[in-house]
Amino acid sequence: MDAKQLLKDHITKTTRLTDEEFDDFFTLFTTESYKKGAYIIKAGESINREFFVVRGCIKTFYINDNDKMFVLQFAMPGCWASDYSALYSGTKATISIGCITDTELLCLSNKHREEACKKYHRVEHFFRTQMTNEYVASQKRLLSTMNNDVKYRYEEMKTLFPDLYNIVPKRLIAAYLGVSRETLYRLHNS
Repeated sequence: MDAKQLLKDHITKTTRLTDEEFDDFFTLFTTESYKKGAYIIKAGESINREFFVVRGCIKTFYINDNDKMFVLQFAMPGCWASDYSALYSGTKATISIGCITDTELLCLSNKHREEACKKYHRVEHFFRTQMTNEYVASQKRLLSTMNNDVKYRYEEMKTLFPDLYNIVPKRLIAAYLGVSRETLYRLHNS
């Protein structure tokens, strides 16, 4: 499926734009391709865009002062990613985004998103719904981390993202779950 149709199908799950509205909205995006291992955003950089994954898989992650990586999100086709705190506040990025595989993205600047939201109420509705859903998912993940053991979280991840285990290196899945690779190996083989 091409990028335009993937985005249109994604938006249609939330709201309906006329063909003219969608075509106008789509002109605000740029397409970028990245190779496996490339960074899209590095912590400390200025950020003014968000990204819609068309092809490939990316990770949103944080590295603490002890050089320990924490994976916040895996984004596959049909998912959005950015450092939203930096994007909305105008501060430097605190997280990084990197490519797990060769990746194609649709990129939308903060300025263009705001223009589209002012011009088309349904675009604003789409982004508000999208951000609400992401916030709810984030809360659920945080509560699961606080309340459930790692085996439960591992099974939950496999249920929510069945293809992930075949695409993402095990060290990154371990960083997502907050466990060592050895623990992940034991979970996978139990």
